[in-house]
Amino acid sequence: MSTVRWKGAGCLLALMLGLVACTTDTPEAQVRQRFDDMQAAVEEGRVGDFMDGVSRDFSGDGGMDNAALHNLLKMQTLANARVGATTGPLDVRVEGDSASVAFRVLLTGGNGRFLPEQARSYQVMTAWHREDGDWRVYHARWDDAR
Repeated sequence: MSTVRWKGAGCLLALMLGLVACTTDTPEAQVRQRFDDMQAAVEEGRVGDFMDGVSRDFSGDGGMDNAALHNLLKMQTLANARVGATTGPLDVRVEGDSASVAFRVLLTGGNGRFLPEQARSYQVMTAWHREDGDWRVYHARWDDAR
């Protein structure tokens, strides 16, 4: 009888800890997770999944909007068998329902063999806000980091 109670209490404790872990995600942790998900999506060629993290009102350098960003990513995934995005440390700052993420990224592309055929490094600054409870990037600025 005590073994059954112990197993039940253990399951209840595990469930409670899982719920607490889900509800205590800080806004910074949520932004970092969204960023990681988007990075994985672009490397795996899942442009639609990447764009789920981009606001419909997105604006970027050179007048780039949401549609232009989508087309650029689609073009890169079609032109390269393998796309890589290696980021340096993220500088994440959150204030209420707004956030900024600054980072350096090395973008690579190629046919998927041992070495990439293209590589370029950028310093990137992004602005984020909550839309319908999810963090989305709504602005990005990037400079060559050569």
